[in-house]
Amino acid sequence: MDIQVDNKEKIDIEKILEEKLSVVDEVIAKYIPRKYDKQSLDYTLGPATYQYHLNAIEKAVTEPFWDILERGGKRWRPVLFILILEAFNKDPKRFIDFAILPEVIHNGTLIIDDIEDRSEFRRGKPCTYKIFGLDISINAGNLMYFLPLLTLIKNDARLSIEEQKAIYEIYAQEMINISFGQAMDIAWHRGFFSDDEITEEHYLQMTAYKTGTLARMSARIAALLSKLDEKSMDKMGRFAEGVGVAFQIQDDILDLKGEKFATKKGGLGKDITEGKRSLMVIHTLRKANAKDRRRLMQILNMHTTDQELIDEAILLMEKYGAFQYAKHIATQIVKRSWEEIEGIIPQSGAKEKLRAFATFLIEREI
Repeated sequence: MDIQVDNKEKIDIEKILEEKLSVVDEVIAKYIPRKYDKQSLDYTLGPATYQYHLNAIEKAVTEPFWDILERGGKRWRPVLFILILEAFNKDPKRFIDFAILPEVIHNGTLIIDDIEDRSEFRRGKPCTYKIFGLDISINAGNLMYFLPLLTLIKNDARLSIEEQKAIYEIYAQEMINISFGQAMDIAWHRGFFSDDEITEEHYLQMTAYKTGTLARMSARIAALLSKLDEKSMDKMGRFAEGVGVAFQIQDDILDLKGEKFATKKGGLGKDITEGKRSLMVIHTLRKANAKDRRRLMQILNMHTTDQELIDEAILLMEKYGAFQYAKHIATQIVKRSWEEIEGIIPQSGAKEKLRAFATFLIEREI
């Protein structure tokens, strides 16, 4: 997607993402090889007291991990990290290893989320637990929360003790946040609360924790490595959180309306099957008449895979302008988030890339 910025040269964010993907994957492979050997396991675990079983590690770690990673994904969180460093005139090559922290964690959450949601497909293929089993998938997903910490343990960037401690603190807080966000989401689609109790503000906070938190992790670490003060670090974190929330809103829109997205994901309306209380659902339930409200709630609570019922739910949301409303909210969040940081970033081409990047995430079609 080409985005025009202040009548300057068009910035192709899709091309930037494509260019950075192989770089990010190369760094991931440094810490999580596609095939472990004694040397790489010594690097990861330290020398064995007895003997590694390499084939077991391959079957239960590398195969499920690279299976989910190689299905695609935009790697936008590492790219956000890189663009922030560039915007503050830092060399991303020095710190590139830390770009993988949120990406590896993110893919771990996908494995665990699919188990919790009893999903069938992820990125057009059966979910990890459908291929490898619950036991391997739970362990692999949990392992992916911790493996990227090797970037700090090995400390190839030669960070100071204070910098290492600060990154550990960012990591720990954001990992707490993401689990709380997931807890809220699960409680809602499990039907523990009436829909009258779930407000738009609740949804936005849940999304800030569940999706915004790994973007915030990227931004805060990049800001720390850029030597920003605490106040500026917080601003960069809030910007990234806002971008993450807007990204999730667009993801929810595409799940119900995006034909390209549906082709990749295996059909429209997976969120309807899960009974997800998205921003569009909350808006429709607030605006709909009693009959339409009851019908939408009924379909959501069925957890149906029937495409006709899913399409009926989508039409109900369209009737009350839910998609236009959600797009407006996402756009305003990105606008406000950018305004908060615009004054602290030096004017440069890198700054324009960062702004175009934020816009791209709510304009993409896949």
